[in-house]
Amino acid sequence: MTEKHKELGVEVIGAGISGNKVPDLQRRLERDVLKKKPTVVFIYIGINDVWHGESDPKKGTPVDKFEAGLKDIIGKIQAAGARVIVCTPSVIGEKHDGSNKLDRKLDEYSDISRKVAKETKSQLCDLRKAFLEKLKTDNKDNKGQDILTGDGVHLNDAGNRLVADVMLKSLGE
Repeated sequence: MTEKHKELGVEVIGAGISGNKVPDLQRRLERDVLKKKPTVVFIYIGINDVWHGESDPKKGTPVDKFEAGLKDIIGKIQAAGARVIVCTPSVIGEKHDGSNKLDRKLDEYSDISRKVAKETKSQLCDLRKAFLEKLKTDNKDNKGQDILTGDGVHLNDAGNRLVADVMLKSLGE
C-alpha cells in the first residue's frame, strides 16, 4: 500500500509487521522496513506483547525484553538515517475509566515506550492518550464497538482512522 499526502510532503509505504511481538519485529526489521530506505518510521508495538502475555506469558514479551528490544529497533532505524516516531500501545477494551482488565499492563508498556523515546531522543506519538481521550468523550457509557472489533483488541475502521490521524499529525511536530 502506498498513499501520498501532498499537504505533508510524504508518501506512506505500508511496511507494517502487524500481529507480532518485539522479537518478531527485531527479526524482520531489515527485510520488511529498512530495505525500503524510509525517511520516517513509526514504531507501534505492544498490544500483542500485553494481550498474548496475559493468557500465556510465554507468548508475550516480558517488560525488560520489551524495553531492550524497543531500544534495539530504534538504534537500527536511527543508524539507517530515518526519523523515529515511537507510538505507545493504544487500548484493549473500550472502557475509559481504567477498568479494562489489561489497562495497568498497557500503562506500564506505554510508560516504557515514553521513557525509551525520551532516552533515544525519538519523537513520541502517544496513541494510548489519544484513544483514552476519545473514549472519555465518545464512549461515556463504556459500550463496545466504537473503535475496536468485537474481540475488544483489534481496531475497527474508526480505530484505524484515529491511529492514522494521530500519526499524520505527529509528522508535522
